[in-house]
Amino acid sequence: MKKSAAAKNNLNRKYEVFWPIFFLAPFFICFMVLSIYPVFYSFFISLTDWTGINEKTFIGFQNYIKIITGDVNFRKSIGNTFYIILIANSLTLLLGLLLANFLFGRKRGRTVFQTINFLPYVTTPVALGLLFKLLFDWKYGTVNRILISLGILKEGIYWLGTPRTAPFVIIFLIVWKYVGYYMAIFLAGLTSVPEELYEAAVVDGAGKTATFFYITIPMLRPILTFASVTSLIGGLQLFDEPNIIFSTFGGPDRSVLTIVWNFYDIAFRNQFRMGYGSAIAFLLFLIIVSVSAAGTRIIGGKGEGV
Repeated sequence: MKKSAAAKNNLNRKYEVFWPIFFLAPFFICFMVLSIYPVFYSFFISLTDWTGINEKTFIGFQNYIKIITGDVNFRKSIGNTFYIILIANSLTLLLGLLLANFLFGRKRGRTVFQTINFLPYVTTPVALGLLFKLLFDWKYGTVNRILISLGILKEGIYWLGTPRTAPFVIIFLIVWKYVGYYMAIFLAGLTSVPEELYEAAVVDGAGKTATFFYITIPMLRPILTFASVTSLIGGLQLFDEPNIIFSTFGGPDRSVLTIVWNFYDIAFRNQFRMGYGSAIAFLLFLIIVSVSAAGTRIIGGKGEGV
């Protein structure tokens, strides 16, 4: 009897170990095949000279050396990408937070306002790109017509053809598209803030500004960390909108050339240099990992997770 009981206990322990592994295995297999393996394979290709058709020629780190030391377009794309996303993400998060704080606790018209602001986020990038291309057209664009009719401008601005103004078209598009999304995230975060804190602040005579800075923002710190890091990751992969709006590579004077657009042009569109393109993609991967870690560390604080 003792042996049979011990055997049953051992069998139960084996099942306790087996079933979790059995159900987790599909995820880990898919993750290894679809996520981890492509990263390592991309790194291997980045060490070769390969067009996708010919045989791979191993050249070591020459692609990386060329990119870092002599690729003007790569340096330009990094500067443009960070310039656009830092301005756009700052405005997007700030406006999203302010709108969420304004709507929190209000019932009248809240649903309609949320729906209107969220619609741009679910609109396809192609539709948004074509829309903004028409809005900012030099001769027939609605933006120039409104500004001229209001007397702000005497003649239309060549928004899409000037290096100084072209990035701001992309910035405006990003802000308009994502404000509603982050507003919804911050609204969800505000619901988790204990009402007792706001009631205590009112009793102590704190105004709305003090309540916002000393209660709302500290309590939303994990949400702010998540929103900041995810917006940075998404911004570093910016491609669709500038590629659709601007017909020339990188826009006027390459002023809106992004890292992904540069990678796409090198690897798949004009040059078909898979090895060189893979090196750019792997460097982008390292940039995203570094920026994500730094953003989580700075915004989230020491020892705090997202």
